Amino acid sequence: MKAIFETGGKQYYVSVGDVIYVEKLDAEVGSDVTFDKVLFANGVAGNPYVDKMSVVCTVEKQGKNKKIKVFKYRPKKKYRKTQGHRQPYTKLVVKKIG
Repeated sequence: MKAIFETGGKQYYVSVGDVIYVEKLDAEVGSDVTFDKVLFANGVAGNPYVDKMSVVCTVEKQGKNKKIKVFKYRPKKKYRKTQGHRQPYTKLVVKKIG
């Protein structure tokens, strides 16, 4: 069974056993997280969401991505600014769709 669900302003196409990285969630490692905003599941499309359908995932890890450099400048004005950014994420394993 496959499903499309929404979290963190993004949509994810998953099946049971998939490992996905989503925007950081407030959940403990090892706990289960249920997503109710299912857009598509088992060949049924919702309007906008499928009723009585959910995706259950287990939180495997909380972490941060690699650092990226953000460089801003204004030409001919001697303005330069360098920043670093590490986006936090949550690693999930899809446990059940239904």
